[in-house]
Amino acid sequence: MKTPSPFHTIIEPFRIKSVEPVKFTTPEERAAKLAAAGWNPFLLRAEDVLIDLLTDSGTGAMSKHQWAGMMRGDESYAGAESFYRFEAAVRDITGLRHVLPTHQGRAAERILFTTVLKPGDIVPNNTHFDTTRANIEARGAIALDLPVPEARQPRLRAPFKGNIDLAALERCLAENPGRVPLAMITVTNNSGGGQPVSLANLRGAREICARHGVPLFLDCCRFAENAWFIKQREVGYADRSPLAIAREMFACVDGATMSAKKDGMANIGGFLALNDEMWTTRAKNNLILTEGFPTYGGLAGYDLEAIAVGFYEALDEDYLRYRIRSIEYLGDLLVKNGVPIIEPTGGHAVYLDARQLLPHVPGSEFPAWALSCALYLAGGVRGVEIGSVMFGRQPDGTEKPPAMELVRLAFPRRVYTQSHVDYLGEVLLHVHGRREKIRGLRMTQAPEVLRHFTARFEPIAPRLFA
Repeated sequence: MKTPSPFHTIIEPFRIKSVEPVKFTTPEERAAKLAAAGWNPFLLRAEDVLIDLLTDSGTGAMSKHQWAGMMRGDESYAGAESFYRFEAAVRDITGLRHVLPTHQGRAAERILFTTVLKPGDIVPNNTHFDTTRANIEARGAIALDLPVPEARQPRLRAPFKGNIDLAALERCLAENPGRVPLAMITVTNNSGGGQPVSLANLRGAREICARHGVPLFLDCCRFAENAWFIKQREVGYADRSPLAIAREMFACVDGATMSAKKDGMANIGGFLALNDEMWTTRAKNNLILTEGFPTYGGLAGYDLEAIAVGFYEALDEDYLRYRIRSIEYLGDLLVKNGVPIIEPTGGHAVYLDARQLLPHVPGSEFPAWALSCALYLAGGVRGVEIGSVMFGRQPDGTEKPPAMELVRLAFPRRVYTQSHVDYLGEVLLHVHGRREKIRGLRMTQAPEVLRHFTARFEPIAPRLFA
């Protein structure tokens, strides 16, 4: 275990070798661009965004070791050496037997759920994120969220607010025999504020699922960050490495879906990993239909090489310490100045509590969406709404207020420096100081599924934010 440093300044554990210019815009330019995009930050051109925190998915910077690995990418259609290096890395970390590469995490979800779900089935989870929920509901099944009660209390500081409610999981499985083909746990809990799940909770879920004969899966996009929180917060793990903790996490499950665009440290890719032979055979046939041959799964050989390296880089202690502390630093600044956020800060993002921050904007006018627009208008910052637009529409077409109205500011990996974070803090405090001037929106156009990606809006007042 390393000796703690007596110094407190957060420094990036890397040197910058290549830079990418960013574009500065005026408030008037940003207002025009947002209006042209239908007041949907997803539809902005990336070059018009100064600090882009829309997602941490595929937006990180790769290391020299990943770029070097890409140069040896084997682009053979079948049996490429790059696949076997990728497979070896996934097996080494997860211990799962069968590894199917996919072009990203939602492809792994689609393959898994089309393989094992039928209409009326139930998939419990601590909290499903958007594409997971959509892929389940597309099969006519029910995506059931079972977070612990403290997960819905934004100001409550608890170490593992991402946990699944074990008593609720027990009830679900006992009351629905034959209707639950699998249970899932998302680490970290993205929709719940990026909050971690404890090993004790994973083991408890494993015991319940095993007793009912139900496989347990991880949505493990941010497995390394979750391992770091276990190391920091769970008794008995302070001296364990993130890799060792990750292996204990995966030892609790029968399979996993992964977006390697998060803790795979890559720009594209993912996997579905399973132990069950029959499910694997069916999933592999499904993969061939839409992704490609099982040794490339929709990825180039150089992508497989970058991911194989990135899995281990995500578990580096210096990197994890810097990443988690940088986000905590911003959260501390906001809490100190009275900005309501999900506390404590999560692993990959700061989550603004729009319901608390904008009490004058009713839920029907999408307060979190309005807040995300205000951040762009004020400082060129792009975040993402996790609220009424993303989760308000129910499978039957009705609208239901979500548990929380959040704006997620997700940090790309190894992209922004401390001065970027300080600038972001200034923008957030500026918007908070003028929050009473923010007005709501009405939705003018939306698709049936995953509407937040392409919906269009218009401000209810002449100006959304003055």
